[in-house]
Amino acid sequence: MILTYRTALILGCSGQDGSLLCQSLIKKRYRVIGLSKNKNQKTSNLQKLGIEKDIEFNVGDITDLKCIKRLIDVYSPEEIYNLAGQSSVGISFTKPILTLESIINGTATILEACKETSYTGRIFFAGSGEMFGQTDQGANINHKKNPQSPYAIAKLTSFNLVKMYREIFSLKCMTGVLFNHESPLRSDIFVTQKIIKAAQEISKNKSGKLRMGNINIVRDWGWAPEYVEAMQIITNASHIADHVICTGKENSLKEFIKQVFSALELEWEKYIEIDQSLFRSNEILKSYGDPKPLFDQLGWKAEIDFKTMTKKMLSA
Repeated sequence: MILTYRTALILGCSGQDGSLLCQSLIKKRYRVIGLSKNKNQKTSNLQKLGIEKDIEFNVGDITDLKCIKRLIDVYSPEEIYNLAGQSSVGISFTKPILTLESIINGTATILEACKETSYTGRIFFAGSGEMFGQTDQGANINHKKNPQSPYAIAKLTSFNLVKMYREIFSLKCMTGVLFNHESPLRSDIFVTQKIIKAAQEISKNKSGKLRMGNINIVRDWGWAPEYVEAMQIITNASHIADHVICTGKENSLKEFIKQVFSALELEWEKYIEIDQSLFRSNEILKSYGDPKPLFDQLGWKAEIDFKTMTKKMLSA
């Protein structure tokens, strides 16, 4: 029998970040309790990582107060990580109510469940750099907030709720404000995976086109398996505080396209079609964070650079 040291509850355990966090915690000999809204999702990412039998899987919704309270009472986790909720900026424009409910009501329900059960463990919430809007300098936690989508508005509200429950009710909760982070587990609805899948298909068939919107947007992309390590460091820090998780490096979507197509020995210009209908009127042109505070305070920094990240995603 393997000795386990701590128990962690992962809400949203079957998404990219949830699966990677489960894997990381299992390696550290945690007892891992997972919650996912969709029973069928259980098999996908967790199976790809070969850990589906290593977690105790529960089906439920983070907006269900009784469900969250039951999980806390039954398992008594030392750490809770909320990585659940609708996570696509694009989808948030077509499904704003679903987005707001899953993120805002989800956060409020988890916090209230912890308050009502007098929970004394740590509670990590996944935030988003989208809440800052356009950043003409690397955003730290105190950067001006200017959300430009239903998703970003929901994440900012979640951020403020966590801060309020920490300050008023003394819950040990914090937000890790994540900038873009990728892995082969990233869903096809996200642009990086869409580009990789299309390029691989074009390479195979020696023909095809990929319709894209604004490829000159600049983002701060990191490697998701590293970011789940940062989440744990922030959660277990002696001083409870919100932190930005990022690389601080700026790269354009065009550069990502170039690297992917070049690795497959394709001239990207032949296959990319710019479609004006895919442009957003309030598109954030530049979004990147400031990694210095997290490194100075807790010693974490991203090691995998943009080029290596792209190669890892292609070779999966």
